[in-house]
Amino acid sequence: MLTIVDNVTLDIAAGESVAIVGASGAGKSTLLALLAGLDEPTSGRITLAGADLTALDEDGRARLRAERVGFVFQSFHLVPSLTALENVMLPLELAGRRDARPTAAETLGRVGLGQRTGHYPRQLSGGEQQRVAIARAFVTRPAVLFADEPTGNLDTHTGERIISLLFDLNAQSHTTLVLVTHDRALAGRCGRILQMDSGAFV
Repeated sequence: MLTIVDNVTLDIAAGESVAIVGASGAGKSTLLALLAGLDEPTSGRITLAGADLTALDEDGRARLRAERVGFVFQSFHLVPSLTALENVMLPLELAGRRDARPTAAETLGRVGLGQRTGHYPRQLSGGEQQRVAIARAFVTRPAVLFADEPTGNLDTHTGERIISLLFDLNAQSHTTLVLVTHDRALAGRCGRILQMDSGAFV
């Protein structure tokens, strides 16, 4: 049996920003997936926003994620057949919100894409696509935002602008931020840095 994350104990306070750093294969992304309830641990407990993830079934975890969690990934994960506005509306519509369109439009404005709402992902640059992804992550005002290598596919200049945007929105929203990154400058913006190696903190 392959053990990817082993004997990890971690407390993250509400509103805290934490960077998880380490070499490829250290277990960072797996830990993030466990913390977010995307994967189930074989043993141990994970509590997210007051709920015991390990006691919930897949539907319960999905509901908790929809209500309390935002995600930003390296590869954007936008729906190609939806416009920027529709991509940001998606989590609101899934939550049954009637104000999905104006709320999504306002959030796209906050990330500087008010003029690009009708564009499809293929019509946007990498930096613009990541800004749509960040708007989608923040539109539900999540308690916790998980970001996995959010600047990994972007050039340095664009990456720096995305980092500033992420931290500005995070400060405004008082969101707890958990970030996996190889980028030391990005990690340095967080309140705490945790180094992982071979599935454990060092």
